[in-house]
Amino acid sequence: MIGVSAVEIDKTATTKKPKLLVVDDEQDNLDLLYRTFRRDFTVFRANGGASALEILSKEGEMAVIISDQRMPEMKGTEFLSRTVSEFPDTMRVVLTGYTDITDLIEAINSGQVHRYITKPWEPDQLKKVIFEATQIYDLLKQRSEELVRSQAHNALLSVIVTIAQKSNHLADCVQPLVRAFGQNFDTDGAVLQLVTKKILSDTSASCGDYRWSLADDPLVQAVMATGKSQVSLEGKPDDVCQTRLAIAVSFREELLAILAMRWFQPHAVSQDDIAVMQQCADEVAIALTCIRYFSFL
Repeated sequence: MIGVSAVEIDKTATTKKPKLLVVDDEQDNLDLLYRTFRRDFTVFRANGGASALEILSKEGEMAVIISDQRMPEMKGTEFLSRTVSEFPDTMRVVLTGYTDITDLIEAINSGQVHRYITKPWEPDQLKKVIFEATQIYDLLKQRSEELVRSQAHNALLSVIVTIAQKSNHLADCVQPLVRAFGQNFDTDGAVLQLVTKKILSDTSASCGDYRWSLADDPLVQAVMATGKSQVSLEGKPDDVCQTRLAIAVSFREELLAILAMRWFQPHAVSQDDIAVMQQCADEVAIALTCIRYFSFL
């Protein structure tokens, strides 16, 4: 668990090996590809398209997929085409050992395959292709995530502005605010609870499948003690929720509320996501201050 302020969030970084899926019906090729890339990638192996789809269903998006073209149950291009809609940013490379490349040309032209490599391949050439593909994946992923964050921020800002303009009481705005955060950041559970004179008040609202008490939340207790947002991106194996956030909603160093969010998966959000959440929380603090001011008039 790490305590972070809005500034410190931007400076925190988590590095993980990119994920690589290799698909080939020949075990020797699978073993060779594994040995080639295991130091730089988390490598998953499948002996056919069907088993590869099962791995993707369980493990999620890969940075790169390397697939043999001629496999008995389905061609490599057929398998790869099934992954495009769910994993559009994944880079796909086909290994082919025969000269008829009609299917490959069609797949490349339609954007389903990034490159093809002929068998037997040159190890250094294959490495170069895969590392270049990983760089392209990182760039695509960065742009996709930036777009999603921008859309989430704009959607939240619209809700915050509407609430600031129309709400007459603080209690009226808690539920729509927590719902907006939960929906835009795809949480498994979210709670927004107001704070009065450094004490959690009775005014709160929640959304999502997972519910818990903020009074018993260690991260929330740390926020109450320090006034700084708290983040835990990876919990213990037996924890129900692996990613946990408790964000301080403060205006001029006065803690107005705490926004707590949880996800079942570890590293469910990036540091850039957290920075956007903190920015939105700061905007919520301004809205709460305005509502509180006008409710006294």
